[in-house]
Amino acid sequence: MNQIDTSGRPGLQAIPADSALPGLLAKLPDWMQPYAMLARLDRPVGIWLLYLPCLIGLAFVRMRTGLYLVDLFWVPLFLLGAVAMRGAGCTWNDITDRDFDAQVARTALRPLPSGAVTLREAFVFLGVQLAVGLAVWACLPGDAKLAALCALPLVAAYPFMKRVTWWPQAWLGLTFNWGVWVGAATAGSLTVPVFVLYAGLVLWTIAYDTIYALQDREDDALIGVRSTARLFGKRAVLVSFCFHMGAAALVALAAVTNGSVRAGAVTALAFLAHGLWQVVRLKGSQEQAALSVFKSNVWAGAIIAGGFTLAAMLPTPAPRTLFAEHEIVPAGPPEKVALPFGLELKRTPQMVPADTWMASDVLRALEAEGVVVPEPMSEPAE
Repeated sequence: MNQIDTSGRPGLQAIPADSALPGLLAKLPDWMQPYAMLARLDRPVGIWLLYLPCLIGLAFVRMRTGLYLVDLFWVPLFLLGAVAMRGAGCTWNDITDRDFDAQVARTALRPLPSGAVTLREAFVFLGVQLAVGLAVWACLPGDAKLAALCALPLVAAYPFMKRVTWWPQAWLGLTFNWGVWVGAATAGSLTVPVFVLYAGLVLWTIAYDTIYALQDREDDALIGVRSTARLFGKRAVLVSFCFHMGAAALVALAAVTNGSVRAGAVTALAFLAHGLWQVVRLKGSQEQAALSVFKSNVWAGAIIAGGFTLAAMLPTPAPRTLFAEHEIVPAGPPEKVALPFGLELKRTPQMVPADTWMASDVLRALEAEGVVVPEPMSEPAE
């Protein structure tokens, strides 16, 4: 087995300097290691950031209906789909950015620019991952299938956004959080509150990906790659926190319009507190702590997913009002009275004297007055 080394010396299997799990990669066969890096399996943070919106969308709808047993099937299915599609997205990104990656110190050792994987092999690997994603897609309900298909243009166009706009992080937000629509459609409800939630998560992605882009500001400036980290300059940390605050506000608004006021408020406050911690952490270090702070956003997403899931597991409290509700008064005493040992006592209905006469009473009164009442004629037999 080749030794893992980040220096890129000849004869050693090199891995990117920001790889999170070099020890795990070292246990894989030599031929698999470049493909694991191509799919970013050495950096699982992106898998979580793609997976959590699916859970958030599912739990968000379930806050109104409660959890279902079938959700135990959707949760691992979403995870498998996130692994496959995130790997496919990263592979496609590396194919399109192979020339840029070769000019950036942090990405120069990725499989394509380093020559560990050929372009043809990368395309074959991309097809394998898309096949896994297709198998997951086939298991989804009809509405969720349609929602998942709509994400493909976003994924395909993302690698080119950094070349045409200063806001590639916004496009990444639209792409990475599309799982909210898939999760909500799987639960059977695409509503306006889901759109508000999606907008909030897009703002969150702009915040954390701006933090991630702080690492490459100098290299990006040299090769002409645009990003919000370069656009915001020295105020990048402050502006990213503003986006985090906007995300917290929209998450709370979505929960309120979805009928979960208390759960939405608590979840949004916890999410906002995590964003404040990120600012404090970045304040003195800037680029040095950017990667670790970016990774901590997995916990920020877990706060939302956990809060919504807990709200779906708890019964919805009865609405309270300052005004008295209408009271329905029973018409009278009950017809049955329950007794011990399953016995029942039935009440005898009391006859109420009628104010009208019967026909026989009218006939007798007329006869008493001497009025002759003719007998009714019988109908002739057929």
